[in-house]
Amino acid sequence: MKLAVISHKECWPLAGSPSGYATDGGFPLQMKALSELFSSTVLVVPVHQSKPGSAVEPLTGNSVSVRPLSILTGVRLRRRVNAIGWLASNLRVLLAEMWRADAVHVAIPGDVGTIGLVVALALRKPMFVRYCGNWNSQKSRPQRFCRWFMETFAGGRRVMLATGGADQDPSPRNSHVRWIFATSLRSADLTNARPRQLRDPRGARLIVVCRQEKGKGVEHVIAGLPDLIHRFSNIRLDVVGDGSALSTFKQLAQSRGVSAHVHFHGHVRQSEVSTLLEQADLFCLPSASEGFPKSVIEAMASGLPVVTTPVSVLPSLVARGGGILLSEVSGRAVAAAVTECLSDPERYAAMSKSAIATARCYSLETWRDTIGGYLREAWGHGSL
Repeated sequence: MKLAVISHKECWPLAGSPSGYATDGGFPLQMKALSELFSSTVLVVPVHQSKPGSAVEPLTGNSVSVRPLSILTGVRLRRRVNAIGWLASNLRVLLAEMWRADAVHVAIPGDVGTIGLVVALALRKPMFVRYCGNWNSQKSRPQRFCRWFMETFAGGRRVMLATGGADQDPSPRNSHVRWIFATSLRSADLTNARPRQLRDPRGARLIVVCRQEKGKGVEHVIAGLPDLIHRFSNIRLDVVGDGSALSTFKQLAQSRGVSAHVHFHGHVRQSEVSTLLEQADLFCLPSASEGFPKSVIEAMASGLPVVTTPVSVLPSLVARGGGILLSEVSGRAVAAAVTECLSDPERYAAMSKSAIATARCYSLETWRDTIGGYLREAWGHGSL
């Protein structure tokens, strides 16, 4: 069975890649896992003509190929206007690849994926859709349209998956919309993890891995550093990721007088994220809102206890004792939770052990097989 994947994920040509292309983040790993369910997979994605940066990974998998689309440029209104011309020049490719495929996978939100939704529906293709953003917070009209589409058309040969998790179903309107978690970790990565022992807390390393935007809580971790430095003189914070608020966070660190204790790494490749997690002692993500943060699972898989907030699926992730949930989101609360973790070696070791046990439930193989089960149920057991 041939699958066409329609996504806004931007890619680059890469010599030496089996597919000839590469991209960043967890997308290459997820597409490799997904391709194992199908006889062949074509990724229909925007492709830059320039050389890639150092943070990309090859796109590989079981008979994976890439069909390039042009890059859609602009922001907000300008991007929507540009989308008209972009669609005129790329529609033929989208139609051809979806027509040839036996099924279509669309990743949303994103303008390319949204166009793919409508085309796949018009072609009456079996499809499965993953909403990869925050299902419980749609702030823009395109995001609200994507949620409406999923709730309206889920069922039959249309499998709709919302990234996240909760005790209740994602949609009170349509029970066919189901939760799916997000991960980029293979079982082998999880099997090799070993519980940690607390090192000298005076030189502890905290780490935040996320998109650098307001609301992710990076500002609260930085605000809590003065109190932590008073107790743990050589404590350090690694901030990993890029985003529109990165310069604001750098200025905040400077204004708080903690610049010497904060290292901003920017956007780095997945292997470097893993290295930084191994070097850290505690993971912090005091976020105001989340879908299913892969970074938390990656941190727990490396044995890091986490300090986070009771939003989305996060209470379930720390339910076994692998972290601390903040009762309020503030620099003072972050500092108190970090101090609690770093002041009790026995509890720290127990939290590390629990974090690993939780992470082992969220491997790429489990993610792949969960999706495969949904697809066989909807498309027929012999379809894949």
